[in-house]
Amino acid sequence: MALKGIRRSNKNPPILSHEFVIQNHADIVSCIAMVFVLGLIFQATAPLASVFIAVQHNSTDLETSENILYTYGKKDIAAVFFYCLISIVMHAIIQEYVLDKINRKLHLSKTKHSKFNESGQLLIFSAVSAAWGINIIVKDNMLSEISALWIGYPESHAQMSFMLKFFFIIQLSYWLHCFPELYFQKVKRDEMPARIKYATLYFVFTAGAYLLNFTHVGLVLLILRFIEEALLHLFRLLYFAEKSAAASNGFKMWNVVFVVFRLASIIISILTFHYGLATLEDQTLNVATGNFNSPLVRVNTLVAVCLVQAWMMWNFIHFHLRRLRERQALAAASRKKAAEKKAKKPKKEDSKRSSEEDVSELPEVDQNTRRRK
Repeated sequence: MALKGIRRSNKNPPILSHEFVIQNHADIVSCIAMVFVLGLIFQATAPLASVFIAVQHNSTDLETSENILYTYGKKDIAAVFFYCLISIVMHAIIQEYVLDKINRKLHLSKTKHSKFNESGQLLIFSAVSAAWGINIIVKDNMLSEISALWIGYPESHAQMSFMLKFFFIIQLSYWLHCFPELYFQKVKRDEMPARIKYATLYFVFTAGAYLLNFTHVGLVLLILRFIEEALLHLFRLLYFAEKSAAASNGFKMWNVVFVVFRLASIIISILTFHYGLATLEDQTLNVATGNFNSPLVRVNTLVAVCLVQAWMMWNFIHFHLRRLRERQALAAASRKKAAEKKAKKPKKEDSKRSSEEDVSELPEVDQNTRRRK
C-alpha cells in the first residue's frame, strides 16, 4: 500500500510543484530510501549501500574481545542521512494511520489540530526512546554505581555497544528530520521558531555527547528528559480529547516531575563533570584517543547543560506566573461583575421605598387615588 501525504486533496497538483511534493513526500522519500536497500542486493553496490544502512566503525579486536564495540567516524553521516529518510516515512505513517483517524473523531479546531499532531508524534518518540534507553542501561550495566558515568573514560566510553551507537544515530536522525517536516507539514510561521529551537537544542546536545564521548551521562540525561516529555504530551492529548479531570491531575503530577528531573539533571551533570571526571589522571585534550577530559571542555559542557536546565525552569516558572495572573484577572473581573449586579438591586428597592414614602405623606383620599393608579 502506497503511503499518502498528510494533507490530501481531490485535485491533482502539477508534478514537482510544492503541493505535489507535500502531498506525496512520504512516497518520494520511501522510494529514495528503497534505492539504498536495493543496493545491498547487488555485489557492485553493496559496499556503498551498507555505509548508509549498517552501523560502521567497528573497533573490536575479535581475538581478545567477545562483545562487538563501535566508535564514531565520518561514515556515521551517511547513516544519519539514511535514517533521517526513514524518520520522515515513519512520521507520515503515524500521522496517516493513527493521528488523523483520532483527529477525525475529536473534531478539533485548526490550532488544536496542529498541537495534537505535534504532541502525538513526540509522545510516541519520547516513550520509545525512554524505554530503549533504559533497556541499554540495563543490558550494558552502565549504572551499577554512579561512578560508572566517568570511570574508564575515555577507553570504555569511546567504545560503544551496537545498541548504544544505534540509539544516538536514531536520535540525531530524528531531530534532523524535524527541519524538512516544517515544510512537509505546512507549519505556520508563528509556530516555526519554537519548533526550530526545540529540535536544534536536542540535535546539538545529542551530537555533543556523541562526539565528545560523553555517551553514558548523555544517555541518562536524555532518558530523564524523555520520561518527562512523554508524560507532558500524554496529558496534553488528554486535554485535547476533553478529558479535563484526568488532564488536570496529570499536569499537576507533571509539574512535580519536571522540577525533580531538572534538579536531578543538574546534580548528575555536576557529579560527572565537576567531581567525577576531574579526579581522573589524564586531563589532556587528545582527539586521536577520544579524550576530551580537559578542564576547558568540562567547564563549558557543564555550563551548557546547567544553562539549558535553568532556561527550561525559567520558562516553566514564567508560564505558571502568567497563568496565575490570568486566573487573578478573571477572578477580579467576575468579582467586579458580581458587585455591579449587587449594586443595581438596592437601587430598585430604594426607588420602591421612596415612592411608598411619597404616597404616605399625601392625604388619605389622595393616597387611595395614587395607589389605584
